Amino acid sequence: MSLPITHRHIEVFRAVMTAGSVTGAAQLLFTSQPTVSRELARMESLLGYALFERAAGRLRPTARALSLFDEVQRAYQGLDQVVARAQALGRAEDEGLRVLTLPALAHALLPQASADWLRQHPQARLTLTPQESPLLEEWMAAQRFDLGLSEVTASVPGTRSETLVELDEVCVLPAGHRLLEKSVLTPSDFKGERFVSLSVEDPYRRQFDAIFSAAGVQRRLQLETHSAIAVCALVQQGLGIALVNPLTARACAGPGLALRRFSVSVPFRIQALRPVHRPAHALADDFIQAVKRALAPATADD
Repeated sequence: MSLPITHRHIEVFRAVMTAGSVTGAAQLLFTSQPTVSRELARMESLLGYALFERAAGRLRPTARALSLFDEVQRAYQGLDQVVARAQALGRAEDEGLRVLTLPALAHALLPQASADWLRQHPQARLTLTPQESPLLEEWMAAQRFDLGLSEVTASVPGTRSETLVELDEVCVLPAGHRLLEKSVLTPSDFKGERFVSLSVEDPYRRQFDAIFSAAGVQRRLQLETHSAIAVCALVQQGLGIALVNPLTARACAGPGLALRRFSVSVPFRIQALRPVHRPAHALADDFIQAVKRALAPATADD
């Protein structure tokens, strides 16, 4: 059977250890010296050993008391953290939003959307976590984030989805390439061209390969990579031409990289995923609106 040591006993012990005397402990606890002495003696009686050596009206903690005090301090520090967190949750500066996103969107879309959102919520915290599919959808199904931004159009368990935009994949070419004379490229334009591919596991890679296969067009497949950002960087170095999502292409476009339309529609969709088993987050609504505003130029150009 456990000893009937109460929270009050621990409070008195902590006060005596902190103040160094019964008088000081009584002042900390807004009580009388006799009350502190009585509670301390009662605690020692229940424990069956002395916590202090008493000499000339002074208290000196024993080794057991010092060890116990270390444990008490750790417990109170944890409690202080709980109290601080409870208070912080009521302040605007502690509001936070956790967003799980495709890496391509973290580079091409979310910097602008984040800046817009933070102007509305200057004291709030924003966490952006890039992750590829299918882990992105698995983590959203596990209710680990307040909002997810995905390309997957199939339903994700435990979430409700909203399509934010649907655009077409575009062609990217290096500066000075002969095909820049054309405003729209067809599959046949890629014949014999060195082509920078996405990895064989990528669903867009499979769509591209099917389109060129159906058209009977053979490309020079010497380079492949896992990210659209890397594709654009390789194209910019003049190592080939490629097809990528329009947001990454726009973000990477510049003196060394140009965009052209592709005659075959390959849809690129962005889905907002909300966890249905987490409390609704008002900040997520504002973030989605900020994403839509950041998408507006790409939608106008499409």
